[in-house]
Amino acid sequence: MTAPVMAGTPGPVGPDGMLRADVLGAVSWRTPITMAALTVVTFFAFVLFTPSTAIAQFAFTEPDGSWQWPTWHAPAQLVLVICVLLAAALTALAFQAAAARKPRRWYLVAFGALMLVMFLVWVMSASTGTLRIPFLLGMTMTWAVPLVFGAFAGVLCERAGVINIAIEGQLLGGAFLCAIAASLTGNAYVGLIAAPIAGALVGLILAAFAITYKVDQIIVGVVVNVLVLGLTNYLFSTVLSENPQAYNSPPPLPTWRIPVLADIPVIGSALFNQTVIVYAMYVAVFVLQYMLFRSRWGLRLRSVGEHPRAADTVGIKVNRTRYRAVVLGGAVAGFGGASFLAAGLAFTKEVSAGRGYIALAAMILGRWSPKGALAAAVLFGFTDALNRVLRNIGSPVDYELMSMLPYLATIFAVAGLVGRVRPPAASGKPYP
Repeated sequence: MTAPVMAGTPGPVGPDGMLRADVLGAVSWRTPITMAALTVVTFFAFVLFTPSTAIAQFAFTEPDGSWQWPTWHAPAQLVLVICVLLAAALTALAFQAAAARKPRRWYLVAFGALMLVMFLVWVMSASTGTLRIPFLLGMTMTWAVPLVFGAFAGVLCERAGVINIAIEGQLLGGAFLCAIAASLTGNAYVGLIAAPIAGALVGLILAAFAITYKVDQIIVGVVVNVLVLGLTNYLFSTVLSENPQAYNSPPPLPTWRIPVLADIPVIGSALFNQTVIVYAMYVAVFVLQYMLFRSRWGLRLRSVGEHPRAADTVGIKVNRTRYRAVVLGGAVAGFGGASFLAAGLAFTKEVSAGRGYIALAAMILGRWSPKGALAAAVLFGFTDALNRVLRNIGSPVDYELMSMLPYLATIFAVAGLVGRVRPPAASGKPYP
């Protein structure tokens, strides 16, 4: 049924039967232009400077796996030329979709995959080693776990209207208490129980100052991070270092291999031969996604982050809901902090190494949703793992430049490809 149109007012449909341009809005050429620029840059940076005789070696199975695929000796320049042509085709499709005002997200996914393949082929063409994809994916999961749980904590807090800058302190506190509890009891699972308790305590401090005393949430988050950093460094120097056998020798978490699934080529070992923390991450993303967007609890939580006054008028306790969300988010981040010690490593000063801030960026890149945060955190974990793997097999790219990859990925994705992102409307605003 068509809406009535007042006399003298043009309707939304033009004489040709199509929606008028002013109704559809201006055409956004940002995404296709960015894709075109990246295609040109990769052509000049990769194809023209790769020798025609260069070979890139990739292994897609583990040497001791039940499946054995031969190592792929890829002709680097030929593969790069094919990828550039495919990227140019996707760019043309993106321009066509933008002109028709029908953007297709799969264009971006395919284009990003092509850029990754080109980068790997170019790097390995200058190396004599072999890049083992299953090992790289396994390291990706290892480095992504604390980022994922940290990003989940940020999603819970910001959906309720509280900016959680203290993710770094929550990760660090969880790792610290996990090390002590696991060392004293000789049981790694006791450490897993203690880690979220530490994170919840840090979250409670953040909630008290940000919600009750209405201190600026950015400032109090940074102060909490410094507080936890200083406290753990002091206790490490005075307690853990004095008797490391008793207080800082946590046992490793055993890996649980899932039969059949762990034998899947390429991804099986990386996904299904992991510790309980990784399996908990799989469960957490589904539970949080459902609870936030399909349950009454999630509706109440999101309402206090979008319009707290409206939520208050229907009987929702705004500050109490925010308290619970921040403490729960702290517990989730603290649980993720235990992953730093999953391999039986001892606690060290600043073991989180700024990953709380990267988790915050993953949350923003993931548009404040658990599944988006998971994808962004895995992307960051992949770049970190790739940096370490390529450094071991001899990479032509400097370590410092490789360390910039997660941040460059965020800039390109948010500013160029993903577009403008909108946080919850009441995020960072105290109530009442």
